[in-house]
Amino acid sequence: MDRRDFVRLGLATSAAAATASATASAIAAGTAGSILDAGVLEQQAQMAAGKLSSRALVSQYLARIAAIDQRGPRLNSVIELNPDALAIAGAMDRERALKKVRGPLHGIPVLLKDNIATGDKMSTSAGSLALAGVRASRDAHVAAQLRAAGAVIIGKTNLSEWANMRSTHSVSGWSGRGGLTKNPYALDRNTSGSSSGSGAAIAASLATLAVGTETDGSIVSPASTCGLVGIKPTLGLVSRSGIIPIAASQDTAGPMTRSVTDAALMLAAMAGVDDSDPVTRNGAGKATDYAAALVKDGLKGMRLGVARNFFGSNDAVDAVIEQQLAVLKAQGAILVDVKLPNADKYNDSEIEVLLHEFKPGLKAYLADYAPHAPISNMADLVAFNVRHADREMGFFAQEYLLKSQATAGLEEKQYKDALANNRRYAREEGIDQVLKEHKLDALVAPTGGPAWLTDFINGDHYGGSFSSPAAVAGYPHITVPAGYVNGLPIGLSFVGAAFSEAALIGMAYAYEQATLHRRAPRFPATVNRTA
Repeated sequence: MDRRDFVRLGLATSAAAATASATASAIAAGTAGSILDAGVLEQQAQMAAGKLSSRALVSQYLARIAAIDQRGPRLNSVIELNPDALAIAGAMDRERALKKVRGPLHGIPVLLKDNIATGDKMSTSAGSLALAGVRASRDAHVAAQLRAAGAVIIGKTNLSEWANMRSTHSVSGWSGRGGLTKNPYALDRNTSGSSSGSGAAIAASLATLAVGTETDGSIVSPASTCGLVGIKPTLGLVSRSGIIPIAASQDTAGPMTRSVTDAALMLAAMAGVDDSDPVTRNGAGKATDYAAALVKDGLKGMRLGVARNFFGSNDAVDAVIEQQLAVLKAQGAILVDVKLPNADKYNDSEIEVLLHEFKPGLKAYLADYAPHAPISNMADLVAFNVRHADREMGFFAQEYLLKSQATAGLEEKQYKDALANNRRYAREEGIDQVLKEHKLDALVAPTGGPAWLTDFINGDHYGGSFSSPAAVAGYPHITVPAGYVNGLPIGLSFVGAAFSEAALIGMAYAYEQATLHRRAPRFPATVNRTA
């Protein structure tokens, strides 16, 4: 029995599974209007009124995971459940009974991407069999922040293995440990990566909230293709300590939710200075009460640059987004057509930076959070995959791991030049330049294309993406559901200057409330038209 079989057996024999058959028929077709599809404020109101407990809410989500994720449509988005989830929820209920409510996330169920360390009974594996069964020595800072806020971590989500930094021909949403996550809006479509499980799980209402991580696109892309709100924060607003890294110059964690309100409340809980992550000193004093930004006139008077050089990848997507631009104008925004300068000048140098930073970052994480793991560095990981090629490399190889292993260190001129290039053209002569030149409050563009057919032969084919400028710059990016193309969700992106999250949340909320595009998925096998 391998680790996946063990996890699935545990899921199947849990207390949640015992109740799943009684609830499956009621929830399989979607949950619009139910408490499971509700947001943080609605769930809190029910708990405050004594009509719902955290333990009952967690129990219902666990039952839904058993019915929807492991059976029924078999989304395969949750890689492991927290065996202590019900006990933690019970503890939150007891605190509530004593009038000790920690905040808006008190008793709220949360899923974490499986590259975020938790010092509990769950593994932290980045989806790799090399770390299957390996428990982290302690919580990542973001996990500790959420626990302190009263959130109940109910499990870990599947992801593109090693956060999609393993192969040049990878299949997003697949990991050796977790298998393939399916898109709940069409089961033959991809969830995008690498926060694939977080996206699919929240779209399917398997928890209230989820955490994703992004180096370039791994929050906003799966959020867009799964009809969610995703926030990639400014680099330094949220700590990366205890998150299996790719690149310290771009990595960050962020919320993936069904509403802007939930994302704002979650970001407030996640943000904070961490002595173990020096970049968070740049965010000292920058976090704010993001709930205060949730105003319906958040677009009024805002000057938005429509980044026209990120249109044109898909005519159907462009047509939907053009309609959304009219909504922005109707809500009081001033639209200015712009071209984001120099966006083509860091394609190769971005990869160069990621390859150089991945190797030392992985070694440092393993030494600090998993010193007992069977691998301790990139060379060990490469060798493990070769030894277990039948289970790890049946669909694609490990080109990026090999290239990262071949790098010579962070003092190499090639790396330093690439990093300087990225910062110059993504920041000063990129986003900063266009915002200043046109006196803009933010940029808007389609987040990306609709979900593509999962293809294990040819790998991923994204069909356009607006993720790289903010990712390379380390600036904030919010995607909001913008409509559908043949039943597949697409998102509208808001990108701003460093630490402009509050303003972007205000814009995103005003747009969301004016449109309310999101609708619960119904898990069709396909959306392809047939004769």
